Amino acid sequence: MRRLIIEEPYSRPARWSPMLAWFALVVTVLSALLIRFNRIDYQSGFVALGLGLVIALIAVALSLVAFIRIWQEGRRGLGSAIKGMILAALVLGYPAFLGLKAVTLPAINDVSTDTEDPPAFSRSRSALDARQGRVPPEVGPGDRELQREAYVQIAPLTLDIPPEDAFPLMRKAAEDLGWQIIEAVPPGGRTGIGRLEAVDRSMLLKLPEDITVRIRPRVDGTRIDIRSASRIGHHDLGTNAARIRKFLEEASNLALAVK
Repeated sequence: MRRLIIEEPYSRPARWSPMLAWFALVVTVLSALLIRFNRIDYQSGFVALGLGLVIALIAVALSLVAFIRIWQEGRRGLGSAIKGMILAALVLGYPAFLGLKAVTLPAINDVSTDTEDPPAFSRSRSALDARQGRVPPEVGPGDRELQREAYVQIAPLTLDIPPEDAFPLMRKAAEDLGWQIIEAVPPGGRTGIGRLEAVDRSMLLKLPEDITVRIRPRVDGTRIDIRSASRIGHHDLGTNAARIRKFLEEASNLALAVK
């Protein structure tokens, strides 16, 4: 007699989860590359990126449903459900990290070492062309108070050297950090104030960030103020404060080296 072997049915959610997760991974990677290399406008790129994240969330949901059915009904497909969960986690891991930063950091996109009198961005033709005609708007007192509470270590840099000596050091610090300098005005004139205008880009998507550095004379040396503002979004996820800290550290090291 032949023995009839009945196989347990395969879980459909387990079958679909890795396929959707792979699709989400492809969509997010392609979207990120298109944004990074400026092959798509930012709005369309972020819509595509968001679509990839939504698909990854659906893959996670299907894996969870598959786990429940496999446990309750003894269906096959556990390996497939685990694979879908892992692939979706690869897609959602970094956005989840950014989401945590968004919750723990203030929702601001403009940070300055001088919250009472922030350096103003240049409106010269070269600066406006580099910023595509955009001038970062003035920040209200509420957002400046949020900055003071969250980033107490962001403060002006004072050097015991004259502005004429400090200016080339500030320019070198900006160059060492890979900033694109779009305008450089040495200290002098009636006010004696110098200025650097630059553009930096975020690490992953290469989103533009605008920077201005003010070199102001003091009786005992020079005061350096820096302002960094994001062009895109209302929350910078701490990038502007991190950029200012790196610049101040680089500038301080250069100033110490020349003594």
